Amino acid sequence: MAGQEHHDVLIIGGGNAGISLAARLHRYGVTDVAVAEPKDHHLYQPLFSHIAGGLATASEAIRPQASVTPRGVIWLRDAATGIDAAANTVTLASGARVTYGQLVVCPGLHLDWDQVPGLADAVHSPHGASHYEFELAPKAWTLLSSLKAGTAVFTMPAGPIKCGGAAQKPMYLACDYWREQGVLDDIRVVMVQPYPTVFGVPGVDEELDRKVAEYGIELRLNSELVSVDPAARTARIRNNSDGGTEDLGYDVLNAVPPQSAPDWLKRTDLPAPGDSGGFVQVDAETLQHVRYPNVWSLGDAAGTTNSKCGGALRKQAKVLAKNLVAARKGKPLKAKYNGYAVCPFTASRSTVIFAEFDDRYQPMPTIPRVPTWKESRASWVVDRDIFPQVYWNLILKGRA
Repeated sequence: MAGQEHHDVLIIGGGNAGISLAARLHRYGVTDVAVAEPKDHHLYQPLFSHIAGGLATASEAIRPQASVTPRGVIWLRDAATGIDAAANTVTLASGARVTYGQLVVCPGLHLDWDQVPGLADAVHSPHGASHYEFELAPKAWTLLSSLKAGTAVFTMPAGPIKCGGAAQKPMYLACDYWREQGVLDDIRVVMVQPYPTVFGVPGVDEELDRKVAEYGIELRLNSELVSVDPAARTARIRNNSDGGTEDLGYDVLNAVPPQSAPDWLKRTDLPAPGDSGGFVQVDAETLQHVRYPNVWSLGDAAGTTNSKCGGALRKQAKVLAKNLVAARKGKPLKAKYNGYAVCPFTASRSTVIFAEFDDRYQPMPTIPRVPTWKESRASWVVDRDIFPQVYWNLILKGRA
């Protein structure tokens, strides 16, 4: 791609947000939609936990990017490196400049491995992994399934991350597997959680606390991983309540890295002043930028208060598509995002605890008075078998 081109709607990012939104806009009659995405493959991230738990194969979570790009939508196989919102221009890695009528910013999150000294080396060492990286998720299962005795440490960072509950999922799958193999009593399992409760949603916390006790997991609340010595297989944990530290020796470490918006996005003027995370400053209900009315954002890079997850994104895509179409016609923005989020916790190798909640972490069940937060086999079927099919066949086509 050479020179400069223009599109009525330019979407930065070809993940769940970008593709599902592009498909929906095209269905709503927007004919000139382009998606800037450098990768040649598309990933379904909710399956990463199942891969790390030995209950899905990597091939189930990946498709060629060309196969998921909606027909009629232009794929710019390039990465965004800058935005001049005042000039309605995006700069790409190739040096090309693209102008737009409406811009949607949804490049996802950046995994900040270097924020924790030693972490990058640790997850690539013989005793470490992370199911937040597609390439490392199968390795996580190899390590966990091979463990017969010793210590397994699972960590979650503070701050915004994609699907925070996913940090715990391989742990429960591994514990159930170890119990099946008769070795759970010989394995010390430690979960490092930066918040004061296991997740933060009433009802869900009680169910997860019950599973933690059932598996004999040592839960370190208000705690974070601050450094790793991969050669000594030691993880340093800081208790944020008193500032004390603890060095945990491990046989397997499955770590989730700190996350933030991409560095190039932080350098634009789209984040709120003083927002070091780099998230796009949008109205939390309409998803329109508060200073640039033709700029929008949804998903992980949006500066909204909800939990960052696919369930939230699905609701946001509908709202943003309707509002963007209305804005192009000069009409008021009537669609509102209500802060909904969802996290299915794989509580065992055949059951799920289904957490639905709002941006204040209060329960928000889709079906009122139905306790979906209770551990159940039906929720497992929905999460493991139905959701992937809905994703590939409906969500990415703008139909769910």
